[in-house]
Amino acid sequence: MASQSSTLMARPGRAGAKARVNRRSQRPAWMEKPNTAVQLSKAIALVAICFLALYPLLAVLATSLSSQSEIAANNGLVLFPKEPTFAAYQTIFAGGVVTDALVRSLLITTVGTALSLLVTVAMAYGLTRRDLVGGRFFLMTALFTMLFSPGIIPSFLMVKELGLLDSYAALVLPTLMSAFNLVVVRSFFMNLPQELFEAARIDGAGDFRILVQMVLPLSRGVLAVVGLFYAVGYWNAFFNAMLYLNDDKWPLSMILRQYVLLGQPMGDSAVAEVAVPSQAIQMAVVVISLVPIVIVFPFLQRYFTKGVLTGAIKG
Repeated sequence: MASQSSTLMARPGRAGAKARVNRRSQRPAWMEKPNTAVQLSKAIALVAICFLALYPLLAVLATSLSSQSEIAANNGLVLFPKEPTFAAYQTIFAGGVVTDALVRSLLITTVGTALSLLVTVAMAYGLTRRDLVGGRFFLMTALFTMLFSPGIIPSFLMVKELGLLDSYAALVLPTLMSAFNLVVVRSFFMNLPQELFEAARIDGAGDFRILVQMVLPLSRGVLAVVGLFYAVGYWNAFFNAMLYLNDDKWPLSMILRQYVLLGQPMGDSAVAEVAVPSQAIQMAVVVISLVPIVIVFPFLQRYFTKGVLTGAIKG
């Protein structure tokens, strides 16, 4: 009797195990837990990708800290300088050309990003109102610019007729709003709970108060992402500066292009006369241009998935 009862009690356990095995066999391959070989290969691939991403940055930084003899001994590329020196950075900041260009780039990026966010948020919130007269027309007009952009000559003539030549406004106003960023922010606003806004309107809140006190606090993620897009665009923009500005007003991106890519002097005798390796100075300029974005990006990285995917996929 005891053996029979134990056999009866064991059968449900065997049946449950078989059911679990059958369920596992019916699941797709990508839902199965990877084995040790797959996990090891993923780790190796991740390490290789990280190395490929960090190798150029390390080479640029190390070369900027190297001496002339060390750069020549390593055929122009140094990974681990034996005697690091900041002579290249001292030469750059002593001349003042890069320092002035850095200040200009910071001002252009800060003011341009703030104005672009202001215009984008205002237009996106207005286009979420279904009772807006001509709302569809304005939305289609903005989307039209994503398909057809003006050429160089029409843009230059427009800036010239508006009297913006040789002014920093020429770097901000022609690219003040991106249609892609407008679509992302508008989609995010439309997916916010409308009941919350209706309750606020019942309590007597106007559109401006709803936008400032309710919409913006709920939209920090998407605004951080869009703001970073605008900031990187203003920081790296050099073509408009080359078209519209004289060399005494060039931002850092133009100095980077002029000295690093073209190998031309930056117009400062201090940089040209001091016996510092030219390649070290070039790499030092590259490092200086990367520092602000590298500092800001880690603080906004956590908003990317939530901000962009929520704004672009939903609705």
